[in-house]
Amino acid sequence: MNARPNIDTPRGFAFALTAYLLWGFLPLYMKALAHIPTLEVLAHRVIWSVPIALVILALLGRTSDLKTALRTPRMLGMAAVTATLISMNWGIYVWSIQTGHALEAALGYYINPLFSVFLGAVLIKERLNLAQKLAIALAACAVGYLTLQVGRVPVVALSLTLTWGFYAYFKKMLPIGPNQGFALEVILLLPFALGYAIWTGARGEAMFLTSGATDVLLLMGCGLVTAVPLMIYANGAKLLKLSTIGILQYIAPTMIFLTAVFWFGEPFDSARLVAFVLIWTALAIYTTALIRQARA
Repeated sequence: MNARPNIDTPRGFAFALTAYLLWGFLPLYMKALAHIPTLEVLAHRVIWSVPIALVILALLGRTSDLKTALRTPRMLGMAAVTATLISMNWGIYVWSIQTGHALEAALGYYINPLFSVFLGAVLIKERLNLAQKLAIALAACAVGYLTLQVGRVPVVALSLTLTWGFYAYFKKMLPIGPNQGFALEVILLLPFALGYAIWTGARGEAMFLTSGATDVLLLMGCGLVTAVPLMIYANGAKLLKLSTIGILQYIAPTMIFLTAVFWFGEPFDSARLVAFVLIWTALAIYTTALIRQARA
């Protein structure tokens, strides 16, 4: 079988652009759930993602892969690691939007690609070129400067960066397709999500059972806004060059940034301005080097 040509396709671009735009609008959705406890929102992200993931696998005719994975202890162990990391990432993200830390969330997702490069150098000894070293150094300076000026470490940004970075790293080792892998992850998380939902329901604290129809529909919709963009992206990434993905991935954090400043009205003082300028400069250097490398 011939390897897929390393080219951009219109279908791949449409898939990836759609996914990043959906992720960019996600803060507006999560802000509408700000009055509901973060853990309950997280539980419903998992619960309602399961049927969507299974339906998509059925339509693609890939349910046999999932059955095989569920019978393979090693694969289940690896998926348990990725499921833990992605659930932590989702929970931190939801909390950050609900509590007025969307700017930090944007910062975290801006740092992500640079952290992935750093992770590759540390864990699998990939060699860094000068542009990558400079970009990583600038990102570190941005975090350090923000910490000194604000008086605290940007915990939300770093937590999102770490959880997503390690998730992506371990996800590559999972010997199963991205759609099947996502379905496997949410199935492993389902008992915990259902357990929490049942526990809060029994205590009379579940907003899903006591709120109006709007909240119920929004919580059920958490499955759509979680599963659909991730699975659309997984299919689009296979049809694009790495350099194209490298550029498109900044759409979502940019939209989160603009939403945080102009819609949510989060404070954007001089310290944050300097930190973001450093990050944007780092990403410009990194992306330029990525494009040149792809052309070469």
